[in-house]
Amino acid sequence: MKVLLLKDAKEDEDGQDPYIRELGLYGLEATLIPVLSFNFLSLPSFSEKLSRPEGYGGLIFTSPRAVEAMELCLEGGDQAEVWKQSLREKWNAKSVYVVGHATASLVNKIGLDTEGENCGNGEKLAEYICSREPSALPLLFPCGALKGEVLPKMLKDKGIPMESITVYQKVPHPGIQVNLSSYYSKQGVPASIAFFSPSGLTHSLQYIQELSGNHIQQIKFAAIGPTTARALAAQGLPVSCTAQSPTPRALAAGIRRALQPDSC
Repeated sequence: MKVLLLKDAKEDEDGQDPYIRELGLYGLEATLIPVLSFNFLSLPSFSEKLSRPEGYGGLIFTSPRAVEAMELCLEGGDQAEVWKQSLREKWNAKSVYVVGHATASLVNKIGLDTEGENCGNGEKLAEYICSREPSALPLLFPCGALKGEVLPKMLKDKGIPMESITVYQKVPHPGIQVNLSSYYSKQGVPASIAFFSPSGLTHSLQYIQELSGNHIQQIKFAAIGPTTARALAAQGLPVSCTAQSPTPRALAAGIRRALQPDSC
């Protein structure tokens, strides 16, 4: 059975997207189509904040893109040398909270230790942070222009200071319509479509509805997490699967169960 993944490609050490590989282990034929592109913002300001670890109680990363923004700030020049010599050690003396193992892996690659990666989503990470010994200094939260409000609100309600900075914004991928049309013309209506963000849903749903026609009722829609699942439900689409954690294995297992003949 065919599965359509609406996400950007991320190759692992074997040169294959881990979601495609994991679905293949379940006997599912997955195709990946990117629906979002990203513009990075406020990097000079973010770089300046990263140069002052003494002003913060730690870092929060809830997306790989925020980590990529940090990597861009540290590329080459004096900032890279200062990071190697002193800043990395100073930030490592603080808490670095992350959502998901994929984001944690990227943070680890730039030399920082992480915690909270098993939480799975922003709400659970917020609960984890709230359970820790609070710092009088704010946590620095690099995020996207359309960040979720659950984590910031939960921290605010608990009196935990946080300073957010928008370091990227999502824009529609220029090839969405063409790529989706090509997929449908060659492979037909997929058995399942997996969405990885509310933004990805927003920018692709119209094309999927037009291309699927009346067959859209037979598609099992999957979400990488509860926020995306809520966005699907808000569009009137039945959510057949929400991954228990934002990992290839959890999503693949959920889609496989949803596609079982006796599944509800």
